[in-house]
Amino acid sequence: MKFTCSQGALARALNTVSKAVSIRTTIPILKGILLTVKDNELTMTASDLDLSIETKLDVQSVEDGSAVVNSKLFSEIIRKLPNAVVKMEEEDGKMEITCLGSNFSIISLPADEFPAIGMVNRLNKIEIKKDILKDLIKKTTFAASIDEKKGILVGCLLKFYENKLEMAALDGFRLAVANAEAGTEEERSVVIPARILIEIQKILMESSEEEDISLVLDNKKAEIITKETRIVSRLLEGEFIKYNDIIPKTYKTRCIVNREEMLSGIERASLLAKEGKNNLIRLDVSGSRIVITSRSEEGNSKEIISTECEGEDLIIGFNSKYVSDVLKAVNDEEVVLEMSSPVSPCLIKPLEGESYVYLVLPVRISVN
Repeated sequence: MKFTCSQGALARALNTVSKAVSIRTTIPILKGILLTVKDNELTMTASDLDLSIETKLDVQSVEDGSAVVNSKLFSEIIRKLPNAVVKMEEEDGKMEITCLGSNFSIISLPADEFPAIGMVNRLNKIEIKKDILKDLIKKTTFAASIDEKKGILVGCLLKFYENKLEMAALDGFRLAVANAEAGTEEERSVVIPARILIEIQKILMESSEEEDISLVLDNKKAEIITKETRIVSRLLEGEFIKYNDIIPKTYKTRCIVNREEMLSGIERASLLAKEGKNNLIRLDVSGSRIVITSRSEEGNSKEIISTECEGEDLIIGFNSKYVSDVLKAVNDEEVVLEMSSPVSPCLIKPLEGESYVYLVLPVRISVN
């Protein structure tokens, strides 16, 4: 294998593909990146067996071939090289890397030891705008559990129906649901690990092109295809919780708040809340204002937020992070809070439309 390529193009491709490299694996080949050169095109592939990423870039090839190099070492070398043409040549288990006055020789492994990504049946391909998928991932994945013992709750549901894509995630303390238009009438639901969706979001954010992407699903895998990159994720098995059954349909207290004002007030209150238990904040809802208080052994704080409220006055407690995560995930100027009692969930919704809904469980507090 022998080819030349610009340092910048190599570095950008490595930044994409390295997101699938496992740092905890005991399988040496999975710590590597597969390089394959054919017909003036370099394909980089990485996999941790749950997530696989393949990206392509143009090169000037002298001799086609393939080999595996250590991801961490190779990435560090390429990033440190000057912004110039890089020459690479692999022979007899050694990869020679040359750029201007710099020269490296690193160990390479046989390409046939690298696991095959495989193909997902592409008969049922769903087209979706890149920005829509990015936005839905942002609005939901933070609510998924990070505890692997919780099984399917570490994943995010993708539900296709009536030309819509609805995504949902929950961890037992909060629920996030968001939806947007998608180009399919076929009803289909899959669950993808939230950590993989977050990596997919990062890749989509790094792409400057405004493009539609393709989503392909089968019974065990999901494949996301962009102009230059292919991302394959395993699906989680099991039935996702019927979350619509736990969303309250009525309320006794309804408030319209400025999202940024509410977020800023909660973040300031949480400076002290973090010193106590559960990041606890207290909301006193009365008349045209919400008073946010927090206290710990280090002191106490008080924030007053103007609001439009209807219904009963209410005192309710929350983990501040759970509420601030929601307010960071959306971009609306104003949001609606619907509550019924100090021990009932709080709903956070848009002022208009039904593009998202969040449910946050309260924390029991003393009202004294």
